Amino acid sequence: MKKDLEFEFSVNKENKTIKVKREFAAELPLVWDAYTKSEILDQWWAPKPWKARTKTMDFREGGYWHYAMVGPEGEEHWALATYKTIDPKKSFTALDGFADAEGVVNTEMPQSKWEVSFTPKKEVTLVENLITFDDLAQLETTIQMGFKEGLTMAMENLDQLLASQKQEV
Repeated sequence: MKKDLEFEFSVNKENKTIKVKREFAAELPLVWDAYTKSEILDQWWAPKPWKARTKTMDFREGGYWHYAMVGPEGEEHWALATYKTIDPKKSFTALDGFADAEGVVNTEMPQSKWEVSFTPKKEVTLVENLITFDDLAQLETTIQMGFKEGLTMAMENLDQLLASQKQEV
């Protein structure tokens, strides 16, 4: 019998934050790799029918992930996440923003700080994201762009990917 996995998505306009708590039915090493290795991120990060495509990833403090969300018609929306702190298999922080194909951040679009933590719970791993914006308008724009729906769909992709990886073991 499959246990219900925790999922919480809350917006705090006063603090300009989005908090996402999500459990995955996999042990910590698999979930950590899914968030920190581009070849795995590319398989789940985008909501279907979109795909994530990494141009460059250097997962270290000061490194970055430069990727595109590629639509079914080939359209590309680029992003850049710059890693600030990394505590292996426990947490990382990153500054995330829209960018162009060369990695230049678009300061007219929302930017946010992501604090991502991982907590092992036997066969389940809890991932908590605290996403902080500089101002309320950026948070509201992000929500209006379908962030909750897109992230929820991407996390469901990760559920499927983790289940298929467990079957291969």
